[in-house]
Amino acid sequence: MGKIFYIIGKSSTGKDTIFEELAGREGLSLQRIVPYTTRPIRSKEVTGVQYHFVDEARLAALEKAGQVIELRTYDTICGLWKYFTAHDESIHLQKNDYIAIGTLVSYLKMRDYYEAKQVVPIYIEVDDGIRLERALKRERKQQFPKYEEVCRRFLADAADFSEEKLIAAGIEKRFLNNEDRIFCMNEVAKFILENKG
Repeated sequence: MGKIFYIIGKSSTGKDTIFEELAGREGLSLQRIVPYTTRPIRSKEVTGVQYHFVDEARLAALEKAGQVIELRTYDTICGLWKYFTAHDESIHLQKNDYIAIGTLVSYLKMRDYYEAKQVVPIYIEVDDGIRLERALKRERKQQFPKYEEVCRRFLADAADFSEEKLIAAGIEKRFLNNEDRIFCMNEVAKFILENKG
C-alpha cells in the first residue's frame, strides 16, 4: 500500500520548491497530488501543475459527488479564496506513493480521510525573518503586488502553526530550510526513502 508524503509549513518556507524538486527526483517515484483552488492564477503558474484552478461551480460539483476531502476558505483582501483537495481519478494508493502540499489543517483532514499511517507529515521550518524577506521578494515580482495579503498570511501563520497545534497533530520531526535548500531537500528525500510503503 502506498503512502502520501504531505509537505506542510508556514508561508514562504520553500514548500513549493521542495515539492517540485522531490516530485521530479529520480529514485523516489512519487506521483503528485495537485490541489484545487478558486483563487486567480498567478504569473508563471500553470493550471494542473501548481493547482487545478477552478470556479465555484466546479467546486460545487465535486462536493456533490462526495469527492472533496478537505476544504479551506480564506477571507483575503481580494475576496474569498478556497483551497481544497479532491479524491479524483489521479489517486491510486494501492499501487503508488504520492507527494502533496498543504496546511496543517489540510494534513489532518487527509490523515482522517485515509488511514493515518498512509499520510506522513513533512514539516518545513524557516526563521520568521527569512520567511518575511522571501515573501516580500516573491510578491514584488507580481504584476499587481498585494502586500496586505502577505502581511495577513504571515500573521495568520503564527496561529495556524502554533507549537500547541503542531504537538497535538503529532508533528515532531522538522526539516530546517533557512539557508541550505539542497541539504534540506536531501534530508527530506532520505526520510521519504526510509518511510515509503
